[in-house]
Order: sequence, then C-alpha cells, then structure tokens
Amino acid sequence: MSRWEPNARGRLQQSAMELYIEHGYEQTTVAEIAKRAGLTERTFFRHFADKREVLFAGAGPLQELFVNTVADAPATATPMDAVAAALDTVAADFKGRLESARQRQTVIRANAELQERELIKLATLAAALTEALRQRGASDLTARLAAEAGIAVFKIAFERWVGDTDQRELSQHIRELLDELKAVTAGG
Repeated sequence: MSRWEPNARGRLQQSAMELYIEHGYEQTTVAEIAKRAGLTERTFFRHFADKREVLFAGAGPLQELFVNTVADAPATATPMDAVAAALDTVAADFKGRLESARQRQTVIRANAELQERELIKLATLAAALTEALRQRGASDLTARLAAEAGIAVFKIAFERWVGDTDQRELSQHIRELLDELKAVTAGG
C-alpha cells in the first residue's frame, strides 16, 4: 500500500464518495474505502472518526467561515447584513465544487441517518451564528431570527444550486433568496 503518498485525507474522501455512489452508503465499509485509497484502516481513523464523518468533515471550517465573516462585518452592518455577508463569503468558498456537492447530496438524500446528521449540522451553524450576532450586540431574539433566516436561505440555496441544470453559481441562488426573503418580510 502506498500509504506515504501525499493527501491521504483527500484520497480517502474521494474513495469514500466513489464507493457511496457505486454501492450505497450502508453497504460501504471503512476497509473498502481505505483499500481503494491505497491506505490502511488505521490511516482512515487518523483522519475520520467514522465513515459518516467523511461527508461532514467540512462542517467545522464552514462554521468558522460563517462566524468569522459575521464577526468581521462592519460595526454599522445590521445583523441580517452581517449574515448576508457571511452567505456571500461561503458561496465564494463553494465556487468550483458543484459536482462534489451534488455527489454528497445524492448520498445524503438516500440515507435517513445522514439526513438527520445534515439537519444537526445546520442547527449547529444557526446556533454559532446566533452567538456571533449576540457578540456583535444584537439582542437574543434578533440574533436568533437573523441566524435562522440566514441558515434557511443557505439550505434552500444549496438545494437549488445542486439541482440547477443551468449551473448558476451558489451566490446567484443566495442573492435571489435574500431578495425573496426581503419581499416576504415586507409583505410582498
């Protein structure tokens, strides 16, 4: 096995995704993932707690990106403006990753346990955003509403993006949904 080749984590993620698509998440084992990547199971567990975490390894960096962007927004920005800035930053981070996002969503949609984990990830993001907005001085209620609305926009935009046959950018979907949210809250 070529376990000393670079990018073991990336190879494991790619191998896992290929196997999940080919055979299904439930039928794929850690041993198969490691073997396809040319690595050992031990190496797999150095990078991931379990095979589910291959799909959710980006949750921490995503949360950090959201929170840092909110924290760095100008002091004059409203809570929703800070969340919108974070959504723009996150969309830019997803640029060029449409195909891998589609594959990931295909695997998640096919498994109830993974769908539940995805909802937990989104709830965790909303809680982190709420706290970041509170630290900027927003009231608890305002922070929570802005954070939850932002995560709803992200969730729906992401779903539209991975299903979009026109291959528009995630940022376009986010802007459309933020505009729609403004219209809805204005009574339009």
